[in-house]
Amino acid sequence: MNEQQTADVTTPHRVLVLGAGYAGLAAAVQLAARTRRRPDVQVTLVNATERFTERLRLHMAATGQPLAELSVPELLDGTGAEFVQGWVTAVDAAARTVRIDDDRVLRYDTLVYGLGGVPDASAVPGVEEHAHSLAGVPEAETLAARLAEIGGGTVVVVGTGLTGVESAAEIAERYPAADVLLVGRDEPGAAMTAGAAAHLRAALDRLGATVRGATEVVKVLPDAVELAGGETVAADVVLWTGGTRTSPLAAAAGLAVDGSGRILTDSALRSVSHPEVYAVGDAAAVRQGYGVLHGTCQSGMPTGVHAAVSILRTLKGKRPKPFRFGHYHTPVSLGRNDAVVQFTRSDDSPRRIHLTGRTAVRYKETVTASPWPTYGRMKKMPASGAFWPRGGRFTRGTDEAR
Repeated sequence: MNEQQTADVTTPHRVLVLGAGYAGLAAAVQLAARTRRRPDVQVTLVNATERFTERLRLHMAATGQPLAELSVPELLDGTGAEFVQGWVTAVDAAARTVRIDDDRVLRYDTLVYGLGGVPDASAVPGVEEHAHSLAGVPEAETLAARLAEIGGGTVVVVGTGLTGVESAAEIAERYPAADVLLVGRDEPGAAMTAGAAAHLRAALDRLGATVRGATEVVKVLPDAVELAGGETVAADVVLWTGGTRTSPLAAAAGLAVDGSGRILTDSALRSVSHPEVYAVGDAAAVRQGYGVLHGTCQSGMPTGVHAAVSILRTLKGKRPKPFRFGHYHTPVSLGRNDAVVQFTRSDDSPRRIHLTGRTAVRYKETVTASPWPTYGRMKKMPASGAFWPRGGRFTRGTDEAR
């Protein structure tokens, strides 16, 4: 055996996972747990912080409720995976390198791209300068400090999606002296059945939150928001939850992306332009039979697990299986003592059945608390993470590259 052959045998296949969100962490844990006894595979996870962010609880952190300190390096301990703390500042898909904090370069053979979305502060003038967001724990804690400082006043929550509804309800419950206004283009609960949506609206009314649907905020001022049509609403605090954006790094690297900057993938979650790159979670434009998957924890963790399994199959010379996922619920917190859970079909359309009240609260808490124990189980029993709703007929026929 010559020197080159010896090097080929001893050099491990380098798998680099970017982002320790719900999807990226699932990919890293799943892959590391399955290869911990394989010296020919090296898994490295890169994240800006050592702490895992429970994004499902950020609306709670925004009202001063402490979140658990969940350590990513501690979770990876014993798997053989390496953790690198730092900001990803560039990806070179041609050279297969990633730059960290502008002063360190990591090389990869396979890349798992899981740099998910953040609140879009660029769509409307004044958002970045004058509005708060729930981009992470520091931002949520900054908002909590501001709310505690004023104790009341007018709080405008922009965006009637799930984050906006949960935030408005949490703030209204925590600060009953505040005037909470929830503003958005759609009515809260628009994707739910009439009964579930009615419970959601009644809960907001009970908590004292005012809702203005079919309303667009066109500018955020230092002490107000400007609505389409010219009306100005005074605000002591503005929380922006109206939409997200993805990191521009994927497009800058030359990866094929959609109009929102998400990486276009084939049925196995590989980039259609660079098959050595897998995209997971919010960073991926994953097409199913019913359309492009929208990023949530519910779907993000399965994409991470599937990417890990696909990488292993490829390393064994096997063809990866197509990813299939079907939605099954939409749980929404309405403060600490109420919630609504809308059960859905695989294509995310609402079923007739839903839960409300304390039963829904217990269900929502079970869902919110489940990711971290799931990672722990996957670390010990990797196969335990490979179960999720496949979606039946809604997701068939996704074998082709997209």
